[in-house]
Amino acid sequence: MIAKGAYLARMGDCVACHSVPDGKPFAGGLAMATPMGTIYSSNITPDRQTGIGAYSLQAFARAVREGRLPDGTHLYPAMPYASYAKISDDDIRALYAYFMQGVGPVNLASKPAEMRFPFGIRKLMSVWNLAFYDASDFDDKASENAQIARGAYLTEGLAHCGACHTPRGFGQQEKGLTGKDPDFLTGASVEGWTAPALRAKDGPGVGTWSAQDIADLLLSGRSVHSGVTGPMTDVIANSTQYASREDAMAMAAYLKSLPSGATKDAAPKFVASDQTANDLRNGITRTLGARLYVDNCAACHRSSGSGEKSAFPALAGNPLVLADDPSSLIHVILAGATLPSTQAAPSDLGMPHFAGRMNDDETAELATFVRSAWGNKAAAVNASQVAAVRKTLPASITKQVAEQDHK
Repeated sequence: MIAKGAYLARMGDCVACHSVPDGKPFAGGLAMATPMGTIYSSNITPDRQTGIGAYSLQAFARAVREGRLPDGTHLYPAMPYASYAKISDDDIRALYAYFMQGVGPVNLASKPAEMRFPFGIRKLMSVWNLAFYDASDFDDKASENAQIARGAYLTEGLAHCGACHTPRGFGQQEKGLTGKDPDFLTGASVEGWTAPALRAKDGPGVGTWSAQDIADLLLSGRSVHSGVTGPMTDVIANSTQYASREDAMAMAAYLKSLPSGATKDAAPKFVASDQTANDLRNGITRTLGARLYVDNCAACHRSSGSGEKSAFPALAGNPLVLADDPSSLIHVILAGATLPSTQAAPSDLGMPHFAGRMNDDETAELATFVRSAWGNKAAAVNASQVAAVRKTLPASITKQVAEQDHK
């Protein structure tokens, strides 16, 4: 039971939110910025004073699935209890066994949330729950296909994929919580990054991948088409790389089964073309962006934009490249990226940062070229968009750039 709970905790990625870098696992304290203020994750170790050690099974289930503490206090929906409401009784019992007997207690008081008025009034969450929370259990009979049903259970519930990949409404609620909702998994913006649409009919990206491609990405952080960047890197590292191959394939099969969502664009954003590759191979670089690409990117991503399978992501038809908001692409150019080291693919291949090598205008030119080459059809990028992303770069990058400029 404890081993099963440990696996489920991995699938729920509990450690990511309930731990701080270099801190004790599950001791809480991670700051999460929201439009309403800052929330700090709670201590969910079995410490009886500051954690959940005094919780009964019923109290634990209520906190996980309803967002209510034993004293009736409402949790904020940064805790994805609207998704966790679908967790089965058997899995709740296994999770309880793990957190009570498989996790070491840590005596560390949780930090109070720092919310703007009136959002600091917890009782207002009862209104939010009334409007947006659905307490109905997961319907395991919704699909006659057992594999797809398992994938739906994990994707909609424990793995709470919609928390990042579903757009938010005016109340910061996910616009859809199940595959029946046309907004569910149609893509969103998270922490300045674009979380792409996952509905398999809403390509590019997952829409053109096989179920095996999707499972490979979940298990290794890379596929023959692409690799993960941004917040998804931590999801792979902490959670999905530990999924069984059966569960990874079930999630992939579920995604492939979903119909087109509400935000599918009428015009395709990618129509494969050999023109760019032919030009670059013949030394034809008509723009500054093309020249920058040849000098800095082509060695790994190739003149064809096809990259190298399971090593350097393809740029042709890449959903990150084609996103309406180019912030993710700009961020990768400026700050670089590193693939997670996983059980299935231990090599943490990396791309260097170019924040000190290219100014805002040059970065915009390069991004514009990539978003319009090989049949990509995305809007141009301007220097002001690059400047905005540059302000959000990690201190380690800005320090390196400053030292480079000083030299």
